Amino acid sequence: MEHQHEHTGGGAALSVGDHDAELAARLSSSLDEINFPATGTTAADQSTLSVKAVDETGELIGGLSAWTWGGLLGIEMLWVREDSRRDGWGAKLLRAAEEEARRRGCDRASVSSFTFQAPDFYRRQGYVETGRTLGIPGGAEDVHFHKSLGQDGASGVTRRG
Repeated sequence: MEHQHEHTGGGAALSVGDHDAELAARLSSSLDEINFPATGTTAADQSTLSVKAVDETGELIGGLSAWTWGGLLGIEMLWVREDSRRDGWGAKLLRAAEEEARRRGCDRASVSSFTFQAPDFYRRQGYVETGRTLGIPGGAEDVHFHKSLGQDGASGVTRRG
C-alpha cells in the first residue's frame, strides 16, 4: 500500500507506504557514510549475530537476534517458548550471545524490553537500566539497559542511589 503526494516545488514527490527494502538498504548505506567516519569504525566492524536452541525433535525452544558494531552488542530480540521459560533457556541464549560478542571484541551490550516483557530478566543477568521510552501501547514503557562485558562477566556498572 503506497500513497503518493506531489510536492509543489520542482516536481519532487513524497510517498508513504509499507516497508520498502530498497529504501531501507539505501538509507542504511547513506547513514554508514556518516556513521563510520564519526565513530572511527568501518563496515568490517559490524555484523549480525543469532543464537538458536532447538529440542530433540528440531522444534524451536528459543532464539536471539542481535548485531555487533564497534565493540557494542545490540540485542534486537530474545524469545523462549512458553513451556521452556522456567528451564533457563533465556539466560543460556543471552550468555551465548555475550560470549560470541566478547569473541568479536565487544566490551558492552545494550537491549530494551517492554515493561510487559522481561525487564526483570535482564536485571538478573546484570543489565542496568539507563532510561525509558514512554507511550508504548497499553500504557507500557520501553526499558533500556546496558551491560559492560568484562572478561569476568561482571557488569562493571555501579548503581547510584
